[in-house]
Amino acid sequence: MNKQLRNAVLVALGALAAGTAGAKEGGDQYPNGIETWFAGAVPPPGNYFINYFGHYGGDLYNGEGKRVAGTSASAWFNAFRFVKVSGIKVLGGDWAGHVILPVVHQRLNLGGGSASASGLGDLTIDPFIVAWHQGDWHWTVGLDINLPIGRYKSGDPRTSIGANYWSLEPIFAFTWLSQSGWEVSAKLMYNIKGGNDDFRASPGAAKQKYDSGDDFHMDYLVGRRFGPWGVGLSGYYLKQTTDDKVDGTVIPAIPGVWSRGRRGEVLAAGPSLTYSTKGGTMLIAQWQHEFERENRFGGDKAVLKLVMPF
Repeated sequence: MNKQLRNAVLVALGALAAGTAGAKEGGDQYPNGIETWFAGAVPPPGNYFINYFGHYGGDLYNGEGKRVAGTSASAWFNAFRFVKVSGIKVLGGDWAGHVILPVVHQRLNLGGGSASASGLGDLTIDPFIVAWHQGDWHWTVGLDINLPIGRYKSGDPRTSIGANYWSLEPIFAFTWLSQSGWEVSAKLMYNIKGGNDDFRASPGAAKQKYDSGDDFHMDYLVGRRFGPWGVGLSGYYLKQTTDDKVDGTVIPAIPGVWSRGRRGEVLAAGPSLTYSTKGGTMLIAQWQHEFERENRFGGDKAVLKLVMPF
């Protein structure tokens, strides 16, 4: 890899999307850790609005899990989600769909100067959600489609919010709700990513194709309910399964910067609190700290989530 490309890819480690950190030319299209309570329990037929508001802050970590000096990321985000649960049965389950649109303000410092950006993130749609309920068990399957409509600046990911590639994300989520009030929930996802054909090593340089590696990731929660209140431990895990490539060539290892293929990994955990009203509105507050971060930013995320039928 030539020096110009190496420096550009280092800068690309700073890209963010929807308030989550990514080791990519574009950021994560899914804000990890937001689906915890009732992750696999789709509500009864009807229309629902869900709002996610939060902040992410952290530092860049290299392929050895060590902090890269002089780097930082800060992002405020708000995502609007609309869910439609139909009365139509598919294979015995409830057919549903959703749309998610995030808005982000971020500021990145990558050691060579900081920059900020505000705008839309990438749009997520899923018309293929099917959910089942049986006793204490609830489970859901779906196929999210991530559309690259978010703000993107070729050659300067510090001012990019969207990932600038399409991706498909098969989903399986489940929730176990015991009669005694215990809940165990998880949402498992596999992100299959397209290529970014607008990658530039620097502003004005020739375009190249950047392929971000696919990844497995999951949100999780273990909690206990006490009447309308609930307390628990929530978090997420992400493991990149394929290599990052530029024009078909695997990104080589650079000691102290990233490992070969720049495969990211992160584990997060923290407390979560929820309150449900008699009318069906739910409020969730949670904080998650990232551990075991490699080839990614690592830090802390705080989220307030509102679920409201309408």
